[in-house]
Amino acid sequence: MTTALAEKIKALIQTSGPISVTDYFALCLADPQHGYYQTRNPFGSLGDFVTAPEVSQLFGEMIGVFVVHAWQNHGKPLPVCLVEVGPGRGTMMSDMLRVIARVAPDLFEGASVHLVETSDRLQDVQKKTLESYGDKVRWHKGFDELPEGFTLLVANELFDAIPIRQFVKTPTGFRERMVGLDANDNLAFTVGVATLDPDFLKDFETLPADGAIFEISPARLSVMQVICERMAAFGGTSLVIDYGHLTTGFGDTLQAVLAHEYDPPLAHPGMADLTSHVDFEQLARAATALGMQINGLLPQGDFLKGLGLLERAAALAKEKPEDTQHEIALAVDRLSGSGQGKMGELFKVLAFSSPPVKLMPFRSGN
Repeated sequence: MTTALAEKIKALIQTSGPISVTDYFALCLADPQHGYYQTRNPFGSLGDFVTAPEVSQLFGEMIGVFVVHAWQNHGKPLPVCLVEVGPGRGTMMSDMLRVIARVAPDLFEGASVHLVETSDRLQDVQKKTLESYGDKVRWHKGFDELPEGFTLLVANELFDAIPIRQFVKTPTGFRERMVGLDANDNLAFTVGVATLDPDFLKDFETLPADGAIFEISPARLSVMQVICERMAAFGGTSLVIDYGHLTTGFGDTLQAVLAHEYDPPLAHPGMADLTSHVDFEQLARAATALGMQINGLLPQGDFLKGLGLLERAAALAKEKPEDTQHEIALAVDRLSGSGQGKMGELFKVLAFSSPPVKLMPFRSGN
């Protein structure tokens, strides 16, 4: 089965030649007519995947606890810009605000909430989720629209949806992976002429065999730079949560998800969500180079447990019916456990600040 976007991409390739993985990635997600995020609501049981805030209110509550802790350790500055980039259905922000209002009313009263969302469709969903907060919440198409001021920023599953470039090891070095057409005019991977800057490989003592793939994402680093420049200008803490790896390495992490199942990345462009694993070492290096203090980098399970996930779950389950207690236990396991279908080890959490502050549950700032 082909898709409207597949036909559009094929015509583009027939006219101009193979396109890069990063261009294919961007078309799949953001094409104005057929892009995945422009044409559908991907979240929840009726969508293609479930994010952590949809698993349980506990996730957003723990992020709210972290935001309050960061604000307190920064000296309780007011006013505050509370920013979420890529806010999904607005569920996490709703859970965060409920906790912030309860445990830090001064922060709640002194904060303006800003959601950075490019999709009109998702903005509409978020506005329904957060309608009880009225004009406290504002929406922005781009980061440059945010007002000035001290900032507490969160981004959950943002960076995985930012396009990557892929390079394939060949006998003549690493060459860029492209998307072209095979003999039957189907989309297929091929290799182009662009080569990888040797600086990306300088930390590796040995290189893998031919066919190995190395991924970089200049677009992710650009987003990181914009966030860090804001932190440097106005002060604050940012929290990045995504699935990925702690150290830079080799491997193909490009993946598509359709109806909660993995799908070949070239099979259904525009219909399937396209993502890749986030290289947290590259993000942390970029933040450090831009003058940020890295508070720490942890697996999601360790981060949530360190903030009191288990204690909060126990309080939530207290005196509830047995089936409700069971649901809460399953949610805790999915958010913080390890193994297939669980988020505790696969997802990582990076926090960075300016000026330097010590933040739990990280052991210390670097």
